Amino acid sequence: MGAYCSDDLSLSPAYSFPSAQDFRLSKHVHDNLHGYVYLDPLALKFIDTEHFQRLRDLKQLGVTNMVYPGAVHSRFEHSLGVYWLAGEAVQKLKTYQGLELGIDRFDIQTVKIAGLLHDVGHGPFSHLFEREFLPLVLRDSDWNHEEMSAKIVDHIVDEHKIDIDPEMVKKVKDMIIASSEHSLPKGKKEKLYLYDIVANGRNGIDVDKFDYIARDCRACGLGCNFEFQRLMETMRVLGDEICYRAKDYLTIHKMFATRADLYRTVYTHPKVKAVELMVVDALVKAHDHLEILSYIHDPHEYWKLDDTIIKTIETAPDPELKEAKDLILRIRRRNLYQFCNEYAVPKDKLEHFKAVTAQDIVCSQKNTGVTLKEEDIAVSNVRIDLTRGRQNPLESINFFKDYESEEKFTIPDDRISHLLPTSYQDMIVRVYAKKPELVGAISDAFENFQLKTYGIKAQVHSTPEKKKQRIS
Repeated sequence: MGAYCSDDLSLSPAYSFPSAQDFRLSKHVHDNLHGYVYLDPLALKFIDTEHFQRLRDLKQLGVTNMVYPGAVHSRFEHSLGVYWLAGEAVQKLKTYQGLELGIDRFDIQTVKIAGLLHDVGHGPFSHLFEREFLPLVLRDSDWNHEEMSAKIVDHIVDEHKIDIDPEMVKKVKDMIIASSEHSLPKGKKEKLYLYDIVANGRNGIDVDKFDYIARDCRACGLGCNFEFQRLMETMRVLGDEICYRAKDYLTIHKMFATRADLYRTVYTHPKVKAVELMVVDALVKAHDHLEILSYIHDPHEYWKLDDTIIKTIETAPDPELKEAKDLILRIRRRNLYQFCNEYAVPKDKLEHFKAVTAQDIVCSQKNTGVTLKEEDIAVSNVRIDLTRGRQNPLESINFFKDYESEEKFTIPDDRISHLLPTSYQDMIVRVYAKKPELVGAISDAFENFQLKTYGIKAQVHSTPEKKKQRIS
């Protein structure tokens, strides 16, 4: 299989072969998910840079391998996978609708490069860096990895003098930031459907999810019954938007449901969150001495930040890093923050939910003779949804009846299935004790907080007495 093709090459729906000339200039790698992935000459110019190679040292799932040992795959292989699927997706659209859509070689190359570079702006431990660490040390920051990826694209082109059309560079950057959090730049008029392929801001169906859902399930040893290949074969552009056959609505729901299940059982596993909280605390304690923030706005320096920052902290002789080193040592010895308990926010309270803080727990402590401090407690507010918060994501997707029809339509919630969920979001509050001897006092305070807030104890189980009595 190959995704790099000349405009006049006729491609079958299932396979795409590079021309003889392109094949000689291309390299292929064997991916454990997609099989052989062909890398075209322009892609190789970006891949063979320190900025892209840095992705080898960014684990796709951060510290998840502390619980799922197989989850050691990197952003590097995921980016190659998204590059491949992006090329396959746009090529299939060209095969089936090329004459009416006007898809050309420029479009195919642009979408592929956007898929390749969409994650190049991620920081150490990926989302942990952006969502957990930076908000603690950079108040009111709007920093995000998509915008950083766009800056790095410009930097790579300039630094390595890559011969690429400036218009292609602009469109690549726009495709990278076209996610649900960052809308398309104003003024986009033509071929808007191309911006749905890598990071879909309209309805969340994109090849980024296709790759990471399948790849993460495989790495963690979980089953995956979502078949993205079916959607890629049957998708169709109507009204400048990628639409799907109405009969495939359950396949789409499986995608969102599988993603939510990964969040619940893998990405936000209680032990994974415990390690994440400790890594964040270590980075916060080390950031002044290591001047971490000095890297995040400068693409020339940013490539130096990756997961090996933990090794830098624990091997440095600097006394200023002692507290951070001690935390890393605790992780190595599996002396983690102790999970006390959790509860799911009642459904009728979700709309006005306010994140629970350590201060809330301290203010709810009982008179047990133990005085709790905020620094003794870690709280994790975990939101799990189907990409659209409390809304049904299927309602934002346009479908078509069959290939003879030119009409697109949405499927109302009550027309889908009575077996599908009536609520599309969970908010789970978890509390951890940073010192094992405080598990009992913190668990009691947590229960008291629930009673004060909701009038009930929302958690399903009480913290085991054996755990409460545990002494370090």
